[in-house]
Formats: sequence, C-alpha cells, structure tokens
Amino acid sequence: MGTAALLRAAGVGAGDEVVVPAFGSVEVARAVTLAGALPVFADIDPATYCLDPAAVGAALTPRTAAVVAVHRFGHPADLGQLHALGQRRGLLVLEHAELDASREETARRRERAAYLDARLRGVLTPEGGADHSYQQYVVRVPGNGRPDRDAFARAVRAKGVACRIPVPTPVHRLPEFRRCVSLPETERAADETLALPVDASLTKRDMQRTASVCNALGGLLAPAR
Repeated sequence: MGTAALLRAAGVGAGDEVVVPAFGSVEVARAVTLAGALPVFADIDPATYCLDPAAVGAALTPRTAAVVAVHRFGHPADLGQLHALGQRRGLLVLEHAELDASREETARRRERAAYLDARLRGVLTPEGGADHSYQQYVVRVPGNGRPDRDAFARAVRAKGVACRIPVPTPVHRLPEFRRCVSLPETERAADETLALPVDASLTKRDMQRTASVCNALGGLLAPAR
C-alpha cells in the first residue's frame, strides 16, 4: 500500500498537515496531496540526510496529523525519536523506504563504500554505520557551495568517473510546492552533495580510479569562509 493510501486509511485528509522532508524526491509530498492533506517541510540531520526529529517537533502545529520519515541513500531515519514524538503528540508516523537491494548487493556496496572511506581526501565522506546500505554513496564537496560542487562533478565526469547530483532542487523550491520556510541544512546539502558510484558491478580498478580522480581534484577546493 502506498503512502497516500496509508494516510487515507488512517483518516488523514483535508485540513490536516503532514510533516515531510524537502531533501529528496517529490514523490512523498505528492502522496500527501493525493491524500488531501498539506505537506509541511522540516529540515534534515546533516549527517544522515533524514528528517531531524528536533526540526520535526518545531514544525508541528495543531493541524499536524502525521509524519513521513524517509530513509535516505540507504541511511535509516531516526525512527526511535520520531515514534516517541508521535506517541507524545498523537501523530501517525509512516516510513517511506527507498528501493531495497539484495543482501549480496548490499554487502558489495558496503565493501566499495569502505574502500572509498579509507582513501578519499578532499571531500567529506558519508557517515556510515552497520545499518547503512549505501544505495548511494554521497559525499560533500568543500568550497563555496553549488558552483564548486558542480565544477567538481563536471571534472570528475570528464575523467571518466560517473557521478550524479542526488537532489538538484529541494522540494520546497519546486514551483509545485514552493514554500517560504527556513531549511538551512536542506539547502546546504542540496548545494554540496555528490553521489559517487559504489555499484556492486564495479571492479577494484574502477574504485581506484574514482579515488584517484577525486583526490586529484579535492585539493583544489578550499572550505568556504
């Protein structure tokens, strides 16, 4: 059952608000509107890219009926704190998971992520943990935000290493859901993050090339002041 159907089944609809992240795809916000409710955006934890429970608490109003937690890039959201908040405030807390990979594929992605963790310099590697499945290996590019990150991405691709910008535009900046809301960690993550390849099919030589290319470029960028 999809998120919209789950919300409707729980009685969430017109006049209700549902707290969701703006850092990610538009799918969750659209599901809230399909249920007849209003999506309200809360900021993320800068280490996990998932909803920050404190920011969720600050976004609650008397009209809030639910929270949708999204597990981002393979890193699980802090469901313990979100469920505790939901129990205190009488809110429905739903999980929205990204596509699941097989156990074997996840193990291979973790191996490749560990390789990059140990070798990358000049970029900030992701926060790991035993529960991280690395559906995407997302680093932060130091420097002055989006211009430097975009230049870094172009240079990496020019050297034959595939990479992608995971969230080109936060949902609260899209015309469909434009909101005047302060989400500094969401904005910063959208400007600085870059997903590097850790697919299970990649060889050791592929991983060596990724580390070598990124390390050669990383020293060119200085942190913003």
